[in-house]
Amino acid sequence: MAPIQHTNVDAYIKRFPAGTQVLLEQMRTTIHEAAPEAVETISYGMPTYKLGGRNLVHYAAYAHHIGFYPVPSGIAAFKAELSGYKQGKGSVQFPLLAPLPLALIAKIVKYRVQESKAA
Repeated sequence: MAPIQHTNVDAYIKRFPAGTQVLLEQMRTTIHEAAPEAVETISYGMPTYKLGGRNLVHYAAYAHHIGFYPVPSGIAAFKAELSGYKQGKGSVQFPLLAPLPLALIAKIVKYRVQESKAA
């Protein structure tokens, strides 16, 4: 069975339970406020923000967590602050049953904006 493909972020968010939708909207708002010039789209089947035509960050909901994908440099730059969360090379998992670290997410997004503008 093929995965569900969405054409916009509203449709993506609406497919999840109400509690997860709240977290996804918080993530969306935080990213938009930290990078107001970024363009919101769907890429790789998940909400994505692009700046200058290049991927800035992605996020996605799963059964037990929200995945946040600020690329490897975004994870490495905040490794100490993210140490309490499960991580991959370019990702971090925020549990659904805990508040999102919105201030930290905003810092990471702003870091990625600066990094993107310097490239």
